[in-house]
Amino acid sequence: MSKVARLTSLLVLSCAALACLLPASHVEARKSNEQQMLALDPTARLEQRCNARGMGMVGREHTNLRPDELVAYAYSDTQIKGNSIKAPGAAIRSRGVWYHLSYVCETSEDRLTIKLFQYSLGSAIPKSEWNEHNLVAP
Repeated sequence: MSKVARLTSLLVLSCAALACLLPASHVEARKSNEQQMLALDPTARLEQRCNARGMGMVGREHTNLRPDELVAYAYSDTQIKGNSIKAPGAAIRSRGVWYHLSYVCETSEDRLTIKLFQYSLGSAIPKSEWNEHNLVAP
């Protein structure tokens, strides 16, 4: 076998091996994320999962927004009952601007899987209100 043929064969085998590893890496990263979430206090886990879902949904459904932060308790305390959370006074930040948000979220018993998420996106929050509600600038 020529040197070029051996190098080509080695390259093909290397690419095939790498392709086999990529899905496993994704699976391992997901497992690691779940393990980290399970290490959280159940109430914190509920809020974190629901906040993440909120940022994802707002970003997908409002293509002009790119959420990077969500504070569930910005304008009023959250209400937690079982595996559900209501956040009527939440705020979400996108591109350096905070917006009013309210949401209702329900999870599975382990608080990892979202079963229900509904939200309402409000208007921009004036910068003059940010400090009072612990809304940090980007």
